[in-house]
Amino acid sequence: MTLLNTLNLTYPIVQAPMAGGATTPELISCVSNFGGLGSLGAGMTAPDVLNSQINTIKSLTNRPFMVNLMVLSEYESSTFDTEMPAWLSQYYQDNNIEVALPERPAQNFADQLQVLYDNPVPVASFTFGIISAEQVQRLQRLGTRVIGTANHPLEAKAWSEIGVDAVCVQGAEAGGHRGGWLPQSETDPLGLLTLIGQTRACTDIPLIAAGGIMTSQDIRAVQTAGAELAQMGTVFLTTDKCGINDTYKKALLDVSEGARSSETRLTRLFSGKLARGLLNNYLQDFAQFESEQNLPPYPQLNAMTKFLRADATKRLDAEHQSLWAGQGVALVRDEDTTTLLKRLIKEL
Repeated sequence: MTLLNTLNLTYPIVQAPMAGGATTPELISCVSNFGGLGSLGAGMTAPDVLNSQINTIKSLTNRPFMVNLMVLSEYESSTFDTEMPAWLSQYYQDNNIEVALPERPAQNFADQLQVLYDNPVPVASFTFGIISAEQVQRLQRLGTRVIGTANHPLEAKAWSEIGVDAVCVQGAEAGGHRGGWLPQSETDPLGLLTLIGQTRACTDIPLIAAGGIMTSQDIRAVQTAGAELAQMGTVFLTTDKCGINDTYKKALLDVSEGARSSETRLTRLFSGKLARGLLNNYLQDFAQFESEQNLPPYPQLNAMTKFLRADATKRLDAEHQSLWAGQGVALVRDEDTTTLLKRLIKEL
């Protein structure tokens, strides 16, 4: 049984679940209706909003779609136990940005997961941690296929051992946050083809490949390497149905037109967790603090920098936004989502 059959897809394309409003119900339903797997990045979404978004997607497509959640402990999601870094406080002071930290740095994972129990979806995926075998089985009994995320073969093996339907292996080329949780996945980030090969050597779980995949040739390459489906994020960011702001979108298109450097960085400076984005003034100005041992962890720093990012968005300033993008960013195009999908399948 192939993953295409298991997930009831026509094409081996998964639109990556990018959190923060990028994955609109319109984008998700467009990809799913086309025959790929549209995905909602819901890790930062309040449970009632998540429930509403699921209902909207269900009204726009009767095809399979995926909801992705970030696995955080109750302590991680509810606690501020580190001070705001002095350099960040100074930035807020210098730029007259008001800061009022929320009661908790992130949404309650258990409450988000309950939404998937009460309003089942075709596919659920998880990142930043691992859930229990019991939670996997409960979702599967509801008819939900379950997918784990891994940056390291040991993480893929751990997911395999608790009975998930597939694992998304995310190479170092990927834009946005790293999905793994073991120390090994941070200390020695593996490129996608190496990761697929090493994962194949330790488990036969079906694999979805993510990281730098921008073309039909890339899709064929990861399939040849041992993955069944390709998960693509950056390539969708500049399409018409993506929900990112215009300043962010323009920065990406500037790269493709040669007006901006295509250099990306793995950084903790925005959120406390490694994520890949375009190099900008914020990452350069505060690079000296990147390796500080006392940098607040995710999701605390993410909650602390929210005001900086919101202010930059309001001022149409790309230099202080988190411009998440993978290493293939130079290949983005300004096109509608369906045109992109047709282009991708043309040569498969």
